[in-house]
Amino acid sequence: MSFKALLAKPFAKSIAKSINKWASQPHITQQKVFNQLIEVGRSTAFGQDHNFNEIKTYDDFKNHVPIRDYEELRPYVERAVAGESDILWKGKPLYFAKTSGTTSGAKYIPITKESMPTHVEAARNAILMYINETGNTKFVDGKMIFLQGIPVLEEQNGIQLGRLSGIVAHYVPKYLQKNRLPSYKTNCIEDWETKVDAIVEETVNENMTVISGIPSWVQMYFEKLTERSGQKVGDVFKNFQLFIFGGVNYEPYRNKFENLIGRKVDSIELYPASEGFFAFQDKQDDKGMLLQLNSGIFYEFIEANKFFDDNPNRITLKDVKKGVNYVMIISTTAGLWAYNIGDTVEFTSLEPYRVIVTGRIKHFISAFGEHVIGKEVEQAMKEATTDTDIAVNEFTVAPQINPSEGLPYHEWFIEFETEPENKDQFLEKLDHSLQSQNSYYKDLISGKVLQQLQIKEVKKDGFNLYMKSIGKLGGQNKIPRLSNDRKIADVLIENKLTK
Repeated sequence: MSFKALLAKPFAKSIAKSINKWASQPHITQQKVFNQLIEVGRSTAFGQDHNFNEIKTYDDFKNHVPIRDYEELRPYVERAVAGESDILWKGKPLYFAKTSGTTSGAKYIPITKESMPTHVEAARNAILMYINETGNTKFVDGKMIFLQGIPVLEEQNGIQLGRLSGIVAHYVPKYLQKNRLPSYKTNCIEDWETKVDAIVEETVNENMTVISGIPSWVQMYFEKLTERSGQKVGDVFKNFQLFIFGGVNYEPYRNKFENLIGRKVDSIELYPASEGFFAFQDKQDDKGMLLQLNSGIFYEFIEANKFFDDNPNRITLKDVKKGVNYVMIISTTAGLWAYNIGDTVEFTSLEPYRVIVTGRIKHFISAFGEHVIGKEVEQAMKEATTDTDIAVNEFTVAPQINPSEGLPYHEWFIEFETEPENKDQFLEKLDHSLQSQNSYYKDLISGKVLQQLQIKEVKKDGFNLYMKSIGKLGGQNKIPRLSNDRKIADVLIENKLTK
């Protein structure tokens, strides 16, 4: 056992003890975060505009600070981007994480000297909690790959701009630098397909033990690796032990991954975003992720089915319930205040607080009032493929309101790796699962308002070609699981990406 592996266990034990302490005192921890945020916020332009001097309690905060999305916060962000100080947080941000908004063009999410460490520590702590639980340290001496964005940063008014994953790449701890792949040169390749090819060449003969990234893009890496080597990934990397992922639900990819790898490997789910690192999986036997309560983030929640009401009820952790779909609202040490990040979550545990991501508040199908969400279509796909040889590369769902004949329906665009032998039976399973999860959808089917869902097959690599056509191939980009319009569906059909 190496010296690094020897030190990992006591370090992991120490970190786990610290995490368990704040996790066992959630409301005290969140109150401290709230107090610290308001104290610093009083001296900012935002705080002065919203009378932070009058905020003593959470109810005061709700009365003074309305919920905002990026567009509503944009005037303050633009002042900070222009180089002004003390706008949303004290001083100037260290970075702006530049993201490509779907409706509002480029977004600039501030990252400050107070918020930056939490992105790095949470990812580190996820691995340490795994070590503390399993005792496995064998992987720490092998090579680790993190499929991420370009680490080259721009500069504007003294503040650096870049993708979050590219920013975080500059903070890889020194003790991991020798283990880390790909090389800086390869990481700087802009074209995603060229970059993946280069990563394959760099890693195919290495002792890879940890692989991390968004499942859809890791899948591309695995497929190219298999094509290059003629072997299963688990045979190429005999010591590959840990897959770390985030950004999307892993379940729709699990069968395909286990086939590509040739065996099962442990995994850790993360919940990172430009706005903050919100949660990570702390237990191998629990699919929920531990909500990060001590990372400079104050959380609020609104029931998703009431979010678009006038003055929806905002609550803190102490009032949340298991099994309810919530929109998550955050205030942070990066200067985001009552900010709607657009994600919906559900609590799987209240002691400690663990969540799963259920989708996006804007990503749903409710063409007829059914309000089908991402979690439901992913669960339907999981149930329809479990204990079968069916493998799905990617899928998305859209409403078909004006079919050429018959009743409207939900149209599932699916790229199969291994097609079902009995497609009608597969379709029946999908539809039955969706009906069992969503009573509104069931009522619309039984009431003859909707007909049973239909499937349109997408050609091999069709979704990658679609993402490439809109300039979003690779990196942190991902296909929405479902949408309430046919923008994606129409492009897939018009570009002849369907069969």
